[in-house]
Amino acid sequence: MAEPTLLAREIAASAARLIADEGLDWGAAKQRAARDLGSPRAALPGNDLVEEALIEHLAVFEAETQPTELRSLRELAASWMERLTEFRPHLTGAVWRGTANRLSRVHLELYCDDSKAAEIALLNRGQDFDVTTTRGPRGRDVDMLVLEVPCRPLGETVPLCLSILDFDDLRGALRPDTQGRTDRGDLPALQALLAP
Repeated sequence: MAEPTLLAREIAASAARLIADEGLDWGAAKQRAARDLGSPRAALPGNDLVEEALIEHLAVFEAETQPTELRSLRELAASWMERLTEFRPHLTGAVWRGTANRLSRVHLELYCDDSKAAEIALLNRGQDFDVTTTRGPRGRDVDMLVLEVPCRPLGETVPLCLSILDFDDLRGALRPDTQGRTDRGDLPALQALLAP
């Protein structure tokens, strides 16, 4: 694999700052970083390079606060995973990977036999949510339910994003990457991360 260019590293570092300081999504952060650096048509860095830059940024600028914020978000995710256990919830994104701070969204993937079952369950519990779409594991659009939920340790509400996936999408979802990391984890895996 080719070594990233200096421009790619600069875009990744700038994107990491935007993610950590402004809560931007990764794609939007990379595009804005390229534009801010005067290279809107540059080849955008891969997520691995952005994640590496984000880890560095958090270690330098948020070393005292980020671990506590991450734990609070993971505890919030665990409580919602317990509530939604019938939908086989898996945590993904920055909260799973350990790069989340108070501006991050909590992303859960729900694996449902019936795509409307999660919506009905939330409505039955009196929970308000918005419905949008996101890119699913096979490149197709899937529904995403977005809730604003209180996170008491942080003293604010946090966006909880529930991607509604087919039960069949669960196959292969826990396959590790070339470095042995997974992109998601179920409740027992999250509880292992939360263990002292």
